[in-house]
Amino acid sequence: MEVIKTDIEGVLIIEPKVFKDPRGYFFESFSQREFDEKVTPILGHSIKFVQDNESMSSYGVMRGLHFQRPPFTQSKLVRCVKGAVLDVAVDIRKGSKTYGQHMSVELTEDNHRQFFVPRGFAHGFAVLSETAIFQYKCDEFYHPEADGGISILDDSLGIDWRLNDKAILSEKDTKHPILKDFHTPFDIKISLY
Repeated sequence: MEVIKTDIEGVLIIEPKVFKDPRGYFFESFSQREFDEKVTPILGHSIKFVQDNESMSSYGVMRGLHFQRPPFTQSKLVRCVKGAVLDVAVDIRKGSKTYGQHMSVELTEDNHRQFFVPRGFAHGFAVLSETAIFQYKCDEFYHPEADGGISILDDSLGIDWRLNDKAILSEKDTKHPILKDFHTPFDIKISLY
């Protein structure tokens, strides 16, 4: 696999090695050994994933921008196994030189890319295809009492979600504050990993 650093420290794009032949293709979607060999040196700390999640959504669905509050912060390794999504990580670490900045990547069933979102970031995505199946690994279990978010529609974030039609959001996601009204529970000292 190839690990691509982004403009925001700790946010990584991962491209697996895909083997194709007339029958189709094969790739390792995750190997703890290879993740430790190639990602751990960049992060400076190992990651052990404990929970896998999957969602299915229709075109225009936007999910996010979600995070879990300390002490249950999560790093995520996300991918789209069917369709296409625009995936986004927003730095919400108080005192960070990249606070409020985002990194986005298109994840598709054809490019097989994965996106690593460290702790201290809000995460969300928009479905660009008719439907999308989205999978992600977390390094902390889900704790509903630690659930948090910032508005996925906050124009100040400068995210081009690439949707032509009206977005489809859950009621919960319409109630998150915009960044300027948000009081982050994350400090720059938080371990990204």
